[in-house]
Amino acid sequence: VHLIPVNPVREDGLNPKSRKRIMPDLLTEPPATDPVYEAHVYCNIPTIAERSMEGHAPHYFKLVSVQVLIRHGDRYPLYAIPKTKRPDIDCMLVPSRKPSHPQLEAFIKHMSKGSAAQMDGSLSSLPRFPSHSLCEMGELTQTGVVQHLRNGQLLREIYINKHKLLPGDWTAKQLYLETTGKSRTLQSALALLYTFLPDFDWKKINMRHQWSTIFCSGSCDCPMRNHYLEEEQRRQYSLRVKNNDLEKIYVDMAKIVGIPTRQLRASNPIDSLLCYFCHNVSFPCTKTGCIGMEHFRVIKRHQLEDERERQEKKLYFLYALLATHPLLNQTVNRLQRIAEGKKEEVFVLYSAHDVTLSPVLSALGITEARFPRFAARLVFELWQDGKRPKEHFIRILYNGADVTFQTSFCKDHYKRSSKPMCPLEKFVNFVKRDMFLIFNSTSYYDACRRRAL
Repeated sequence: VHLIPVNPVREDGLNPKSRKRIMPDLLTEPPATDPVYEAHVYCNIPTIAERSMEGHAPHYFKLVSVQVLIRHGDRYPLYAIPKTKRPDIDCMLVPSRKPSHPQLEAFIKHMSKGSAAQMDGSLSSLPRFPSHSLCEMGELTQTGVVQHLRNGQLLREIYINKHKLLPGDWTAKQLYLETTGKSRTLQSALALLYTFLPDFDWKKINMRHQWSTIFCSGSCDCPMRNHYLEEEQRRQYSLRVKNNDLEKIYVDMAKIVGIPTRQLRASNPIDSLLCYFCHNVSFPCTKTGCIGMEHFRVIKRHQLEDERERQEKKLYFLYALLATHPLLNQTVNRLQRIAEGKKEEVFVLYSAHDVTLSPVLSALGITEARFPRFAARLVFELWQDGKRPKEHFIRILYNGADVTFQTSFCKDHYKRSSKPMCPLEKFVNFVKRDMFLIFNSTSYYDACRRRAL
């Protein structure tokens, strides 16, 4: 069971009956929280080149490892609004259609040669790129592919061209690649990899399959994690039933569609409406009327309120600490091995979901971060101090912004440090010890069986 993702929304006063295109102009960031602006951010439509802070460090520092956790790119909805026509989105890759990328055509050709790759379990039976003229449910779109081609290109310019993280003759042992068993996460990983390591040798690709969306691998048995998730879902439900505006909108939408309100709510209409919004397609209409911007705006505003309350109530934070410890522990162990001189797995890519990234951000204490947009990326950089080679530091970046000193374990260090990064041992101590303090525990196993203080 997973939390309902807090997805985005829009507005701009268009008459719901109007069949005009609905994408308003995106200007500068508004001063107050605007549901429509937040929806634009979530869609992450590839437009202008992105500025990023990855790879920034004093000149005498050496980059020794990079670990990247991504959310898959733009996808077709997972849910359909009953009795409406599905959004007409084409999932064929067409380089001449926008949004596109200079390497999209080469990517398609390279993906067709991928039979030599080592793919765990069911991954080998998944398509390496989307190819349906009408997208299937949950399928990556061309926009989603382009988002990660851009991510890979940006990371290549910084980590390969500038910092020489991998040599030209890199080997399979220098990469660690892991994805959930969905075509959208596998394809997102391959798109990023293609521009990060153009025309890579398929024989060097070993893609591991992760069955759990929280990447807990062999450490998934955690009763208290499930307890806090259930409590958090009760909080979500309570907030929803108290919102009269939201209930009126659901009643109105249900009448338009001609189904019971309860059935409409269960179909998670925002997931489908976001697809219309992100692809600039008019919302669905029936003989009774049209779903419009006002419906969309109210649902989105509620989601933003839910995000705010979620931060205050701490139930999600307790869930997040237990949900993400296995993944963060694996990350820390790998960073420690590299700091000790090991040369394996220096570039790591986890291809995942919003329900993977969101708890990681929460567990790290990065409370200001937006809910993970399509093709979001969270990067852990490991640096060696050239003047004191035994000293190692980390930087953490979210969608190109440096959030290292927003983390709970490095907030105070920032006030005393002259270096723009965090000592590795602070991250190690947090994952190995401090994550469990709130549970009055000293280990993950114990915390999984004990209530928080």
